[in-house]
Amino acid sequence: MGAGRYRGAPVNGAPPRLMADAMLGKLARWLRTLGYDCAFEPSITDDELLKRAIDEGRVILTRDTLLIQRRAARGKTIFIESDLVSDQLKELSKRFEINATGFLTRCLRCNIPLEDLGKDSARDKVPPYVFATQERFSICPRCSRVYWGGTHKARMIEEIERMLKG
Repeated sequence: MGAGRYRGAPVNGAPPRLMADAMLGKLARWLRTLGYDCAFEPSITDDELLKRAIDEGRVILTRDTLLIQRRAARGKTIFIESDLVSDQLKELSKRFEINATGFLTRCLRCNIPLEDLGKDSARDKVPPYVFATQERFSICPRCSRVYWGGTHKARMIEEIERMLKG
């Protein structure tokens, strides 16, 4: 591997904690959808990105060739070559296993693990039709966003399978 590339191996088979740069917002969202810990702050500078990644023990996902050349970034980045999120996921799958075992277990906005929310507690937090047709709910403890497995869940799984296989 060249300079500025992530050299570590997954610990106990788990992927590293990740941080996507401003160019990889869609990838960050899909990784969160799959349950991977992927921080994303599109408005921070490269200096802030590096500092936060180092402080939090994260590997930086980037398309920025200047970033990977910085001394502080050496060994702490994975350079993503493709512009397409499906190809970006495939690139990462060469580094560590990408699967959907953690599907919808993280908040897509906050990257925080979701907590179970009892149906009665969800009553005033979701539309009436959703409350009447769904049995299981999750909530983000940071932003209070509520999640449930509606019809979009099956479409998301199909999209993930297409991206990873296609």
